[in-house]
Amino acid sequence: MKRHTLSVLVENRAGVLSRVTGLFSRRGFNIESLAVGTSEEEGMSRITLVAFGDDREVEQVIKQLNKLIDVIKVSDLTERERVERELALFKVGAEPGAVRAEVMQIATIFRSRVIDVGPKTVTLEITGDSDKIDALERLLAPYGIRELYRTGRIAVLRGQKTVKSEK
Repeated sequence: MKRHTLSVLVENRAGVLSRVTGLFSRRGFNIESLAVGTSEEEGMSRITLVAFGDDREVEQVIKQLNKLIDVIKVSDLTERERVERELALFKVGAEPGAVRAEVMQIATIFRSRVIDVGPKTVTLEITGDSDKIDALERLLAPYGIRELYRTGRIAVLRGQKTVKSEK
């Protein structure tokens, strides 16, 4: 089994996301990451999801997704050159003094931004690939991560290549 990144262009209508995720659920796939937003085409949304499965099983899911009426195009980006990004917000215990300075130094090394400072906490924003965010999480854990929010991964093909909307 391997991690598959799928891009699903859908009509922006109520219930579409539920039908797409329901298809994965019925087949026993756990969705590791899910991001949905408007696309470059008016009235369309792009769902980027990451799930584990073998190639044959994922191929069957893609065929079933293509049969859904509101699905315009499904692309498996797994084997294609792409850029993936994720956003994370970390609220970390960091009282003024040496601990706060250490947290701020870690933030600088990872090119994350300080977006809020409280009396006993610092909130950081970071964008990058999953490995970068995982590494930051490991380094911040000893300071006490009070809250952690991660978006789902989004992906785009490199260079001139695009995911076309025609079926």
